[in-house]
Amino acid sequence: MLAFPLQVLPSSSTYNQAMATSSHVWTQAYDSTTVITLVLGTCLVLIMCFGLAYLYSGLARRKSALHMVFSVFFILLISIFQWYFWGYSLAFSRTATNKFIGNLHNFGYQNLEDNYTAGANSNIPEMAFANFQGMFASITACIYIGAICERGRILPFIPFTFCWLTLVYCPVTCWIWNSSGWAYKWGVLDYAGGGPVEILSGFSGFVISYFLGPRKEHLMINFRPHNVSLITIGTMLLWFGWLGFNGLTCLTPSLKSVYAIMNTNLCAAFGGFTWCLLDFLRTNRWSTVGLCSGIISGLVAATPTSGVIPLWASVVLGIVSGFICNCATYIKVWLKVDDALDVLAEHGIAGVIGLFFNAIFAADYVLGYDGYTEHPGGWINHHWSQMYKQLAYIGATAGYSMMVTALICFVLDKVPYCKLRVDEEAEEAGMDEDQIGEFAYDYVEVRRNFFDVNGFEESGNSEKAMPHSSSSS
Repeated sequence: MLAFPLQVLPSSSTYNQAMATSSHVWTQAYDSTTVITLVLGTCLVLIMCFGLAYLYSGLARRKSALHMVFSVFFILLISIFQWYFWGYSLAFSRTATNKFIGNLHNFGYQNLEDNYTAGANSNIPEMAFANFQGMFASITACIYIGAICERGRILPFIPFTFCWLTLVYCPVTCWIWNSSGWAYKWGVLDYAGGGPVEILSGFSGFVISYFLGPRKEHLMINFRPHNVSLITIGTMLLWFGWLGFNGLTCLTPSLKSVYAIMNTNLCAAFGGFTWCLLDFLRTNRWSTVGLCSGIISGLVAATPTSGVIPLWASVVLGIVSGFICNCATYIKVWLKVDDALDVLAEHGIAGVIGLFFNAIFAADYVLGYDGYTEHPGGWINHHWSQMYKQLAYIGATAGYSMMVTALICFVLDKVPYCKLRVDEEAEEAGMDEDQIGEFAYDYVEVRRNFFDVNGFEESGNSEKAMPHSSSSS
């Protein structure tokens, strides 16, 4: 029989006193409803990144399909690290003393256990808010990476993403969403990221496309997206996640949450219908790709407006954004920039339209649906000065993002081993073969096995085959 030493236990009062002074059990009480809201929002925005990977893969050609999936996932990893390292602190530090960018008070996710007041009186751990906003930074970087489609190397976009988030995303986010930012203090209306997410990704992606240069024309004969089903699946995941992206941006569960979701759905519906109808009038056929493109342009336009404008205004916004964004796909033709996935038209231009609509249709009563926001609204409330504020903000975000992105591209392209674009031989072989070494489809492996079994070898990257020479022949 085992014997245990006798332990003398302290009295209950002594024990409780000791525990009160030495216990590491966290006893701070939080608003659990708001915490779970932000946890759910974080997960939904993350799903959008996965949807974007499928969307971009479907829009690319078969030989570069896996390249787009890998690029989105890899950029997601870099974004998460940057946000943890100093991204959140540079964007949202509450001890910042300037109107441009935060400080390093929250460097490495420090000092995030403190109470963060979400709304009027909802106390939450600041880390819940930081995690939610981190997904906004991640989806922004994942959007612009579509610019490298079929010709961009992955390696240089590792340091590019870290620098871009630091120098472009964090400052602009501080302008509009940090209480010390100049746009925030000025009363600019940007509900869920028309500037930090959509304009930055769209215009920066266009600059990246310019520096990469166009794809080789002789390799572009009869170009079509290789898998429309993937495009549809990607759009479904984006739409699903976008409801959390817009609906939960107000942080506290409120009437504004459900109102923003309905605004988002209306804008997406009418954006998709308008784009699809324009394509039908041109070709006399319905286009699934056009339908998905219109839905996305509507979702983007709703991003800055869904918690700001009335429901009927979202119907107008959906129609206008679907029409203008469809026409904006010709900008890349006029400027001779190969924006392969129309990042500018569907994100940059739609973000501009949404922010412009806030100047006209912002309603003070919609803004107040969260129970704490006081704002005079836009033109429908006779607040005429909101127009120049919105226009100045649009110009500042677009101009700043293009200037700094161009600078990063120019410098990085000169750094050894960081050349942005692959050579023509790699472009012809496909990004899957050149950059990844794996393939979304097995046609490349089947081709190689055929040549191996039949004693042939490929000449370069072409389909031409030559017999092996041997001593016995």
